[in-house]
Amino acid sequence: MYIRKILIAVILIGAIAGMAFAYFVYNAVFVPNTAFENDKAYIYIRSNDDFNAVLDQLEPLLKNKNTFLAVAKRKSYVANVKPGKYVIEKGMNNNDIINSLRSRNIPVQLSFNNQETLERLAGRVSAQIEADSLSLLKAFKDTVFLNKVGLDPSTALAMYVPNSYEFFWDTSAEEFRDRMLKEYERFWNQERLSKADKIGLTPLEVISLASIVHKETAKVDERPRVAGVYMNRLNKNMLLQADPTVIYAIKKESGNFDTVIRRVLYKDLVLDSPYNTYKYAGVPPGPIAMPDISAVDAVLNYEKNEYLYFVADVENIGYHKFAKTLAQHNRNKQAYVRWINSTDIRR
Repeated sequence: MYIRKILIAVILIGAIAGMAFAYFVYNAVFVPNTAFENDKAYIYIRSNDDFNAVLDQLEPLLKNKNTFLAVAKRKSYVANVKPGKYVIEKGMNNNDIINSLRSRNIPVQLSFNNQETLERLAGRVSAQIEADSLSLLKAFKDTVFLNKVGLDPSTALAMYVPNSYEFFWDTSAEEFRDRMLKEYERFWNQERLSKADKIGLTPLEVISLASIVHKETAKVDERPRVAGVYMNRLNKNMLLQADPTVIYAIKKESGNFDTVIRRVLYKDLVLDSPYNTYKYAGVPPGPIAMPDISAVDAVLNYEKNEYLYFVADVENIGYHKFAKTLAQHNRNKQAYVRWINSTDIRR
């Protein structure tokens, strides 16, 4: 009888212990373990992060760090951390959280436009993926890569077609650059290549000219007409005489691309730079900025006209007045000079 009571007691204790363990397991695995009020929270795991670094990010988001740690060990996540961007949804349990961290790396929408230099492009991109600006810039300027793809430091910016792209957050600098090469090759499809050949320009020359058109006018509907003026000048072996190229030359000469230049002076026109189209004929050796796709297509589909000159239209701000003759242009220019003098813009 005594032994029987002991056995019953042991069984009861075991049952209670088993129930307690089962309750702990259930709570650890299946009970919601988020401590934030928003619908979602995101964590970013870097390529060299270990589990402790992940736990540091997660701790403010969890009600119970210890139960998460127990489940992470049980599911072998501690030694299998993967970099990327991950979402934790409100009400997730530890099992769901770990499943998300193991297999649901979320892509990010990366976008860039109108950067003037590779340095600025690197800064813009580094704010959106893991790769830092220094590693990106090193990849952009890698001479082995540039030689392989037929580019050089003056034309390298042309490879990056401004748009929105889907990337994983943990993309490396080299992976980003190589993907951009594929996008550049995709952009220059047979139709665009044929149009470039038809107007007598290489893709790189088209992009360089498009960068001038882009800087000359923000009005997309006016860009084919502006491009037509420059194509007329090229075809007549005239200097392009584009003010944006002078502004770029000044910035490049000084090394300060933060310089604000709202008015080109006569003394600027003699600056000895291959980008100064008042001094050197043809298209500059590289783009003076990253042109929009609309500017590239404006060059490829430029308006067939007889205009050789244009100047800002002071009666229709943002647009320009176009002229076929120098005499007509000088009249248009006088109105512009009077207006800009009245604004007291000296530089």
